[in-house]
Amino acid sequence: MQYRRPKKNISGVLLLDKPLGYSSNQALQKAKWLLQAAKAGHTGTLDPLATGLLPLCFGEATKFAHYLTDADKVYVANVRLGITTNTGDAEGVVLSTKPVNVNQAQFERACQQFIGEISQIPPMYSALKHEGKAMYEYARAGIEIERAARVITIHSIKLNAFEQDVASITVKCSKGTYIRTLAEDIGNVLGCGAHLSGLRRTATANYQITQAITLAHFEAMLPAQRDLILLPADSAVQHLPAITLDADSTFYLQQGQAVWQSGVIPKGLIRLYDEQTQFLGLGEQQSDGKITPRRLLVSKDTCK
Repeated sequence: MQYRRPKKNISGVLLLDKPLGYSSNQALQKAKWLLQAAKAGHTGTLDPLATGLLPLCFGEATKFAHYLTDADKVYVANVRLGITTNTGDAEGVVLSTKPVNVNQAQFERACQQFIGEISQIPPMYSALKHEGKAMYEYARAGIEIERAARVITIHSIKLNAFEQDVASITVKCSKGTYIRTLAEDIGNVLGCGAHLSGLRRTATANYQITQAITLAHFEAMLPAQRDLILLPADSAVQHLPAITLDADSTFYLQQGQAVWQSGVIPKGLIRLYDEQTQFLGLGEQQSDGKITPRRLLVSKDTCK
């Protein structure tokens, strides 16, 4: 009978620099196994072709993962002009090739057309579900499914380098943005077509790629070292205002009750801490002035 190591109720956020060739779920499962974590989730899919920042949430931190999934992200993308593929990236079959007669100024003007709130049709080669099956499964079977356009926001596009038929750009965008589709759309505007030849995520919310660890480095660490590099659960919600509750309010809040707290209470969701600066979870002020719990940690002693 094969021995199984017991799972740990470990909590925190791991900032992983996802390697090329791994799906987000493969990277998650590898990190989960290395930590022997009982519960884990990732915060937004990166294609196997893409590398870069993939925040992984463990234990109690999974309660706040959706704030990272919904957060703005930053990518460095390589756009290859003159060639289109059936997947919109370098892994696909070439559909067309055209000569590229585009200069840097023309490319930058094309990019500017996509700044702001725009409509984007998700690609067929995506993990979006249709009747319980991923779109890419239909695409591989040669079946085209009609996709509704979605509204996304491109906050900025910065040109890093431009050499003949390849451009490097940095894109800051909202959730749900497909950089492959953006590359194709830029190519369509220029009349020569394009595809995404490389992609690296460099930021998610307040997290930066410089904080991330590679999977190889993480695997080479001792088990105790791996536990120590996890960020606390509240790092996922640093954009929210915070208040400290007194001992009585902390006690009753953890019983699931709405509590009073003196002072000015910010509107909307707030981070809650006890007098020892331990993160309790999220709450929100009710119309009667009390703070009601919205998403609490099971126990402040089980979280970093």
